Amino acid sequence: MALEELKRDLTEAEADVRSYLENSEEYAKLKIFKVLMELVTVFAQTLLIGALALLALVLISWAASNALNETLKSAYLGYLLIGIGYVLIAIICYFLRNRLNRPLLRTFSKHYFD
Repeated sequence: MALEELKRDLTEAEADVRSYLENSEEYAKLKIFKVLMELVTVFAQTLLIGALALLALVLISWAASNALNETLKSAYLGYLLIGIGYVLIAIICYFLRNRLNRPLLRTFSKHYFD
């Protein structure tokens, strides 16, 4: 009698453990899907906004260069000054790259560990 009761308890415990493992597996799959979809949407939004911002920056730079060319009465000096400005911005970004990485890591870790 006691052995049959123990056997029944063990069978129920085994069924509970199997159910828990199956549910845990499904939860892990859903969590991975959620994280991947958030990363894909963030990447797509960043790519779209970045492309449009880059296009706007090119057009504004071209207009500013032409305006400088007319002001300085030179065919190339405006382009040179705008180019030097971008090189200086790139150098500043290079030296501040560690400060730029921290917000990115925080953003992506928030999506992953949420």
